[in-house]
Amino acid sequence: MTSAFKTLDSLDLNGKRVLLRADLNVPVADGKVTDATRIERLVPTIREIVKHDGKVILLSHFGRPKGKVDPEFSLEIVCASVADLTGHPVGFIPTDWTDMTAAIAAIEAAPAGSVFVLENTRFHPGEEANDVELAKRMASLGDIYVNDAFSAAHRAHASTEALAHLLPAAAGLAMAAELDALEAGLGKPRKPVIAIVGGAKVSSKIDLLENLVAKVDALVIGGGMANTFLHAQGHGVGKSLAEKDLAETALRIMDKAIDSGCAIILPIDAVVAWHFKADTPTRLYGVDAIDPDGMVLDIGPISIDRINAAIDDANTVIWNGPMGAFEMNPFDAGTVAIAKHVAKRTHDGKLISVAGGGDTVAALAHAGVKDDFTYVSTAGGAFLEWMEGKPLPGVEALKA
Repeated sequence: MTSAFKTLDSLDLNGKRVLLRADLNVPVADGKVTDATRIERLVPTIREIVKHDGKVILLSHFGRPKGKVDPEFSLEIVCASVADLTGHPVGFIPTDWTDMTAAIAAIEAAPAGSVFVLENTRFHPGEEANDVELAKRMASLGDIYVNDAFSAAHRAHASTEALAHLLPAAAGLAMAAELDALEAGLGKPRKPVIAIVGGAKVSSKIDLLENLVAKVDALVIGGGMANTFLHAQGHGVGKSLAEKDLAETALRIMDKAIDSGCAIILPIDAVVAWHFKADTPTRLYGVDAIDPDGMVLDIGPISIDRINAAIDDANTVIWNGPMGAFEMNPFDAGTVAIAKHVAKRTHDGKLISVAGGGDTVAALAHAGVKDDFTYVSTAGGAFLEWMEGKPLPGVEALKA
């Protein structure tokens, strides 16, 4: 897929000021970054620019300061983590994005190979408005624009979209790897393709499901979403989470799947509990006999075997969302079993596996297999919109 986009190796980085759009919107507690995964993925691009005596100028949003300067959301807090992970000193340039004079002077005075973090792009209302004038002020700081923030690519903001049209632009190494992985997952995949979609609500993934049934060979539906589909089929789901008002939507998706030749795989047995808490008593039921007072909180062993058998027949798996309430024991069993099966097939060279979404990444980490998939995307909204088949402004702006 990256062949459609300019990549880092297409640019002359030597001695250039490189505006690097990053995603530094990382979790922070007690003044320290608590999960540096997104920063870690930037390191190869930063080092590549520094290797060519380029100056790295990191642009990012952080939190929701609502277009105003708010010290609580200053990006200065991430500088130490960027320095630790790159092994390189990192300077911080404060700005309210109205006057670039001081920022330009600081960058010009710095030696080749310097690394800077600019202040939160959302300290100016023009960022989220995709304001061209703000983008021009940003562009005045650099010679080249590189976007390495796929997780922000679904937003048409000044630093992700407008800026890309004002300077020579390319995808960074992490962005390029993500685009390649996504193309292998759904763009031009090795067929058959199976999609695994879980999570709580159908309402948040209608576009996703409708896009997938037209593109994949089989679709596994789990989590609370599956209860809505089971209800639509006439099964009782007790007191389980289910959006019963979306029964017609569920049936429409199933009809579209039939028309597209996509097999829908729903649970056929379930782990049921009467209290939503860890280590509570459970019982196994077939989905045609759920206790009216019980709640379905995970898929059962027959369902696991059925899904794993479908995975055995596939060459590509894309995954978004857990199969049950994986945060609680014993309701993690279904998600963990399937994740480990996908990981083993991937390890054995029999499967391309692409996963993404916050809960999905957490579930795969819980199963101990996050590093065993072909690719795990740290992008939430961007990954979902890609799965929905929607164009991503931050990616479209990089097209050659």
